[in-house]
Amino acid sequence: MIRLDNISKQNGHQILFIDASMGLQKGEKVGLVGPNGAGKTTIFRMIAGEERPDDGQVSVETGMTIGYFSQDVGEMSGQSAVAAVMDGIGPVSALAADMARLEAAMVDPDHPDMDAVVERYGEVQARFQELDGYALEARAREVLAGLSFSQERMDGDVGLLSGGWKMRVALARILLMRPDGMLLDEPSNHLDLESLIWLEAFLRGYDGALLMTSHDREFMNRIVGKVIEIDGGSLTTYSGNYDFYDQQRALNEKQRQAQFERQQAMLAKEIKFIERFKARASHAAQVQSRVKKLDKIERVEPPRRRQSVQFDFRPPPRSGDDVASFRNVHKGFGSHKIYEGLDLKLRRTERWCVLGANGAGKSTLLKLVAGEIAPDEGTVSLGASVRMGYFAQHSMDLLDGDETVFEFLDRSFPRAGQGPLRTLAGCFGFSGDDVEKTCRVLSGGEKARLVMAQMLFDPPNFLVLDEPTNHLDMATKEMLVAALAEFEGTMLFVSHDRHFLAALSNRVLELVPEGVHQYGGGYTEYVARTGHEAPGLHPGG
Repeated sequence: MIRLDNISKQNGHQILFIDASMGLQKGEKVGLVGPNGAGKTTIFRMIAGEERPDDGQVSVETGMTIGYFSQDVGEMSGQSAVAAVMDGIGPVSALAADMARLEAAMVDPDHPDMDAVVERYGEVQARFQELDGYALEARAREVLAGLSFSQERMDGDVGLLSGGWKMRVALARILLMRPDGMLLDEPSNHLDLESLIWLEAFLRGYDGALLMTSHDREFMNRIVGKVIEIDGGSLTTYSGNYDFYDQQRALNEKQRQAQFERQQAMLAKEIKFIERFKARASHAAQVQSRVKKLDKIERVEPPRRRQSVQFDFRPPPRSGDDVASFRNVHKGFGSHKIYEGLDLKLRRTERWCVLGANGAGKSTLLKLVAGEIAPDEGTVSLGASVRMGYFAQHSMDLLDGDETVFEFLDRSFPRAGQGPLRTLAGCFGFSGDDVEKTCRVLSGGEKARLVMAQMLFDPPNFLVLDEPTNHLDMATKEMLVAALAEFEGTMLFVSHDRHFLAALSNRVLELVPEGVHQYGGGYTEYVARTGHEAPGLHPGG
């Protein structure tokens, strides 16, 4: 179906690929992995025909349709979300737009040529039916519903949606196309847990060729049966899911290291013999043969050391046993009631994850405890010696655009010294000259990492985290999970990352229309007990 043969590619001074090859067959679901900047998006762009390799060949089977979802969604406005999704299908969406225009004309009593409008409407509608347009619209709505769109949002102007919701529209467009091959670059970004689980089921049932990247380990594990790794200019294929690839790569590195060390010991022995006897005529023949043997040996390269970042928490000051309590809390926005008489106690060392569909009040709960909003009735109070750290998506807007990464950390911790702050920056993905970047030019992910680095350097004893893993790559996420697993304080958090939920929670708060449910035990126990991975979802979707 799709082949890359001996491709080489350079971007400026950076060499991305040297004689690299890979293949993708119909029905295969493949994960593409590699560090940021390794060339994953370049692979997608080459397959989609948006870029060409400097050398080698990219071949796509004749007549094969390809749908490419990238993070760059482009401009969308002036039509409904449903129309924007159907736009990807070609003539059907143009006919739907025509019908909407003609319908508007037909209800105008002063229209000068109503007969022509009605006649034209009949022609357009017949063609729309012929192309199965009504079924397509129903399918478009089904895909949008799967990605958590309400009816209101589906029919509203797509131009008024936030960037994250526009991403979902662009993704829905590709899913509705059901092309022969799908290239999905980070489709799990910006999705809530319910949408993720729906997308997982959709992609498992898709019978074309799928190549995808994702920073969500669990999502990747459940979909792909093969992993292609970009490493140092080459492409290596592993059969199996992400966990299998991770174990296999670690094993390969260990074997390569052992092989390298064995060869180094053998070479050292040979060189020692040559040095010792090279001046003796009686050993000249032996020395010569060993020199020749050494020249012929193919040197084993040591495995490339992956930078694994680790961050060690300073122990936070101990809080009292009662960390936060909600007493008879009522909260609503307009006529929409979110909490009616909520009672909740958070005790020291508890780690609560909050689950609930869009609009159930997850972020509202966190804002109430952080004091960002007040309850309409009832009280929210913090216990003795509680020091809170609150991370929310808008935390990034508070950065000073003119400050560099290092200046921001130095201003936050003037007595820490350059060494510890550079180590901290490195742990959160700012190595070398990256610390000199100004906050204005940072991506969403870099801003999130910087705010988190600041929050965790001098840790509070109560962490309130709203989607802390958004924008984080797999390595930073693993580091954060490892660091938070050692954290001795209390946590209240919202996340759509199931690996994060399972690794860190020991209590679950479930927000559903029927009320608020509390579960002892973490996310894994919650799934086992309820039989579903998110509120309102049942096994199999």
